Amino acid sequence: MAFFKRFFKKMSNKWYPQSVTVGKPVMTKEVADRLAQISTVSRSDVYAVLMDLAGVLADYMAQGRSVKIDGLGTFYYTLTAAGQGVETADKVSASQITGVRVHFIPEATRMGGSKSMNRTLISDNIFWMEWNGKVEETPGPDEGDHPVIE
Repeated sequence: MAFFKRFFKKMSNKWYPQSVTVGKPVMTKEVADRLAQISTVSRSDVYAVLMDLAGVLADYMAQGRSVKIDGLGTFYYTLTAAGQGVETADKVSASQITGVRVHFIPEATRMGGSKSMNRTLISDNIFWMEWNGKVEETPGPDEGDHPVIE
């Protein structure tokens, strides 16, 4: 189940639900175990591929390409530029770039003639429950991660 908390926005002077992430993050080994259970590939093979995925994505994006993973979505770079910009197009240069971010767009499919889209990373079976402020799982002794509340 997914969790939410009540959140007050001063600008609108209204209350809204806000998603809450609780417990420790699911680690790569857990994802590898789950993928191995539902496939014919061993956990160690899945783990090895997942560990190399970030480097492969970074290499392709560094070439100026986006990367689309079927069933997952598309990854691509965006950048931030210093200051307010320059007066003319011929003065634009790479020296203005102050940061790079990776953006991700989940894959979406349109069902039949419907106008709505289904995102592959959004489960059809989400059950939202108000967060009670207690975390059931705690990080292990060698894990520095603490529960995240967004």
